[in-house]
Amino acid sequence: MTGQRFLILVVGPTGVGKTDLCLKLAKKFHTQIISCDSRQFYREMTLGTAKPSPAELAEVPHHLINSLSIEEDYDVRKFEQDALSILDQLYQTHQVVIMTGGSGLFADAVVKGLDDIPDVDPEIRQEIIKEFEEKGLEWLQQEVEKVDPKYFELVDRQNPQRLMRALEVGRGTGLKFSSFRVKKKVERPFKTIKIGLYRDREELYQRIDLRMDQMIEAGLFDEADALFGKRKLNALQTVGYSEIFGYLEGKYDREEAVRLLKRNSRRYAKRQLTWFRRDPEIQWFQPAQENEMIAWIEAQMA
Repeated sequence: MTGQRFLILVVGPTGVGKTDLCLKLAKKFHTQIISCDSRQFYREMTLGTAKPSPAELAEVPHHLINSLSIEEDYDVRKFEQDALSILDQLYQTHQVVIMTGGSGLFADAVVKGLDDIPDVDPEIRQEIIKEFEEKGLEWLQQEVEKVDPKYFELVDRQNPQRLMRALEVGRGTGLKFSSFRVKKKVERPFKTIKIGLYRDREELYQRIDLRMDQMIEAGLFDEADALFGKRKLNALQTVGYSEIFGYLEGKYDREEAVRLLKRNSRRYAKRQLTWFRRDPEIQWFQPAQENEMIAWIEAQMA
């Protein structure tokens, strides 16, 4: 195929309606979807990550959903390589590809490229891991907030791996982790058209609470129970599972676990919006504005 290639990037907070919109866009532009949701890569995590249903996955070809086991080591650099390789293949037969998800760092890796963060003495990492194991997540959150408040605003605060990475870079280089994430973006062989989905906050939070009730009804506690023995794995250090692990460890009752699931999901959505709103290239729409959205996308392609 010759001519300009386009990547339609659809971002937004959890529960806003990205899956439904992307299925419609994929059919409209006769194309396929790549997930940049770092929680949906893992086969063992289904209900807690709000993956598209089997019926939705069958409607349009999807890439990088259920592509890994939680046992596998995977990071944003590997994701960048995988996604670019898939894009290269898809652009042989498609002029347009859709990428969607709520993981801003993973989306940025494909669109802008990754910053070259220097290697840090492994002893520093081991020291931080030891401190984290002794003092816990709250200590880790406080340390990162202290040394790099800008990054702390954006990071998934339930993910100790990302928090420890920020801390080790800070201790190892004397520089803030966020300072390595501002380089000039790389040139890609496609034009990215960025769509952001939003809803009124009250409506979004109601949708998140309702969806959590539906996940629980569908068996989220059973899914987490089956994964309980592997709860220390990095992939499982995330909203939707860590709250239930706390309940299974006897730290609080089931009612409190449900409250934390809903609260932390709402907080996660807020952090996602904070991340995406700093990007002036994103054009924001409400999900109901499909016609305006398609008109805007086509105008960018003209």
